[in-house]
Amino acid sequence: MQYLKQTDPVIAALIEKERNRQDKVLRMIPSENYASSAVMEAAGSILSNKYSEGYPGSRYYEGQQFIDEIEETAISRAKQLFNAEHANVQPYSGSPANMAVYLGLLGTGGRVLGMDLAAGGHLTHGAKVSFSGQYYKTAHYGLSRVTERLDYDGISKLAREFKPQIIFCGASAYPRKIDFAKFAEIAEDTNAFLVADVSHISGLCITGEHPHPFPHADIVTSTTHKMLRGPRGGMILCKKSLGAKIDKAVFPGLQGGPHNATISGIAVALNEADTPEFKIYCRQVVANAKALGEKLAEKGFKLVTGGTDTHLLLIDVTAANLTGTVLAKALDQAGIICNSNKIPFDQRPANDPSGIRIGTAAITSRKMKEGEMKVVADLISETAKNIDNENVIIKIRTRVSELCRSFPAPGIK
Repeated sequence: MQYLKQTDPVIAALIEKERNRQDKVLRMIPSENYASSAVMEAAGSILSNKYSEGYPGSRYYEGQQFIDEIEETAISRAKQLFNAEHANVQPYSGSPANMAVYLGLLGTGGRVLGMDLAAGGHLTHGAKVSFSGQYYKTAHYGLSRVTERLDYDGISKLAREFKPQIIFCGASAYPRKIDFAKFAEIAEDTNAFLVADVSHISGLCITGEHPHPFPHADIVTSTTHKMLRGPRGGMILCKKSLGAKIDKAVFPGLQGGPHNATISGIAVALNEADTPEFKIYCRQVVANAKALGEKLAEKGFKLVTGGTDTHLLLIDVTAANLTGTVLAKALDQAGIICNSNKIPFDQRPANDPSGIRIGTAAITSRKMKEGEMKVVADLISETAKNIDNENVIIKIRTRVSELCRSFPAPGIK
């Protein structure tokens, strides 16, 4: 950052502090990961200089010869990797991608069925605080009180009663596999479009660690960071018959010029994901999550649904007489970064819920395996037991730093 240090030493110093933080802590928020140096080089390139309203071959500005090739490459790679008929890589992130789906399929009003936020869904799946719950009539499905898993019979019953035009499936805090085929049956029965938001599990879907949303879903949306380890962007993949509607909704419906540098970073990340090494990585992510969950359960932590099939764990911490916020803040001080999270049927408020959400995507990018998961479980347990003991927390942070030193973070060193 030689030029930045000269031009703006304040920002340069803050970026360096954040770099050091990412290097020395266990980043376990499920939506975070490490992008490669190649991805970051593309995303921070001179492509930020170019303005490119429109789509390849149909731009409103000149000088697009190479920009078109870059976006076409990203589109081609997305279609191949996800076995999609059509792809749009221009959404600025996952939420704008979902917004484009609403606009493209329903316009400015309609009926949408999505997973309840408190059950593990996402804001843009119809939550009342989101645009999706304010401009569309929404209903929400949840989980079984007995199994804490998706109740497909209940979802089917609700869909027949509510008669949605769109059904959203996919989650941000649900640790089990999603049966896209069952969702497709429900959607067909109610004449609804099925939209699968795989932002959290996209990498698992394309490597066979999780069922694939195609051919069951009409539309698939995803962020391009998280498991894909790309820059912060979004994608919409869909059947060819819906491509024109989606493209028109993204531009000019919601956005102006696309972020060309980001799209180039997406192209690089998709290329990296289309490798045997990425398949090994995704397999290890799931293995690590399972191993970590087993060790935490042995130490008395209650795992929502009893475990995980994916990259994340949702943990009820009430048995330890803690709240999710209290434990998440203590873990932060110890160098273990997660987030507080509501658990199914939680009676506590969202700003101080009963659970924490932990993921293994980023630490697996550091090449950690099952053996390290035992160490991580020990560190989490010790933090929970010594939450008010500052000296112990400091010692745990030192041990975390030592562990991280043994497993360098990609893109950092």
